[in-house]
Amino acid sequence: MAELNTQSSVMPRLGRGIHVLPLTPHPVMPRLGRGIHAFFIFLARSDAFADASAMQGAWTYIVTNKPNGIIYVGVTSDIRRRAWEHREGVVDGFTKKYGLKQLVYVETHERIDEAIRREKTLKRWPRGWKVRLINTVNPDWNDLYDTLNV
Repeated sequence: MAELNTQSSVMPRLGRGIHVLPLTPHPVMPRLGRGIHAFFIFLARSDAFADASAMQGAWTYIVTNKPNGIIYVGVTSDIRRRAWEHREGVVDGFTKKYGLKQLVYVETHERIDEAIRREKTLKRWPRGWKVRLINTVNPDWNDLYDTLNV
């Protein structure tokens, strides 16, 4: 996986301090179907990886049990805690029942209402679109949990 470069002068702004941080080294934007493109892979404040306190915020994420396995889309204000809860199975529910412990996709937003809106949008997407979204940023479906401790 490519290194995140939050200092890039070519990183486009999406407004309100949100930037596009590509996780793939190529500039080609893959089509997700019906006019939807994977223009972002990881939305973050430009200082999101500067210090640990920036990890707090609004996050939309996807967890799975294995590559191309069961998918769960969620939202949280503390991605480290929530990813740990999924890994350890400490919260009863869908993810514990089906063993969804692998964090494969993450977005951050400035406000929780934006993250919730994105979660609802992703939940309405057909499974194929979600799989393509994951594949654009994480084609090997690697667990991203350890990358949260930057």
